[in-house]
Amino acid sequence: MQETFSLMVHGGAGALDNVKDNKMALRYLESIRTVLEHGRDILNSGGSALETVETCASLLEDDPVFNAGCGSVLNENGKVEMDAAIMDGRDLSAGAVAAVSNIANPIQLARLVMAESEHVMLISDGAMNFAAHCGMRLTPDHYFFTPDRVQQLEQAQLQHRIMLDHDESDEISEDQKYGTIGAVARDIEGNLAAATSTGGVVNKRMGRVGDSPIIGAGVFADNQTCAVSTTGFGEDFMRTVLAKTVSDAMELLNFDAKGAVEYGIEYLLRKVKGRGGMIVIDHQGNCAADFTTQKMIHGWIEKSGQSYASF
Repeated sequence: MQETFSLMVHGGAGALDNVKDNKMALRYLESIRTVLEHGRDILNSGGSALETVETCASLLEDDPVFNAGCGSVLNENGKVEMDAAIMDGRDLSAGAVAAVSNIANPIQLARLVMAESEHVMLISDGAMNFAAHCGMRLTPDHYFFTPDRVQQLEQAQLQHRIMLDHDESDEISEDQKYGTIGAVARDIEGNLAAATSTGGVVNKRMGRVGDSPIIGAGVFADNQTCAVSTTGFGEDFMRTVLAKTVSDAMELLNFDAKGAVEYGIEYLLRKVKGRGGMIVIDHQGNCAADFTTQKMIHGWIEKSGQSYASF
């Protein structure tokens, strides 16, 4: 049995202009550190990587400053549609949901899809019916309708365009914040797991699905290689299947976490000029993160050490 564990979480990438406000910067970092310490408690007591990433992702979904769960942005119809996925590196088990509403913690529904169904992904009404079948309680609309999110939608619709979380610039500007949350972990038995969840983009078309619930794009975990969670402009990560690309680089080129992340970021830029970033823990417990945007909210505990939070 291994003696140490590792854990990483992220809360979105972009220019993050609002972190120039010291109060907001501290708010982000405090949340990341709090989630890391919750995860530490689970892993320290012998909990699994899978349990840890589900719990950490749920905590981030419960925090309205992040674009997932209660902080999710609104689509073109003023509704919340959320995506999430979770994967177990032990046997490549995975569960995902897309375009779900009135679910406080979509990552928990994704875990149920993995554990209680014969499928990997359920979407929209099918996912909602499955949630009811599992006895998952629905959360009323007002829980998700924060003043900031309503204002964002109104601004985007006035300008007749799609916006990304906390973006007040044009659609392709680096001033965007790509709102996704995620967690990756390696437990003391050496097992890996990954989770990713998002509310998508402001004023998105009804039914739009990004990379977050796509196995191999927004999330991937394999005990033989690594656990990956990405954040960024989802279409870029879907077209490059980036999470699996990072895992393949590790397996075929014998990279560690740092080398695989560097390879993945170079590939993302070279192929599609992709915008975003990723967190990765390899099968030895090494942590790495990188991004093509100006900043990425993330934190880590490497091999049972101190917790760190950074932009």
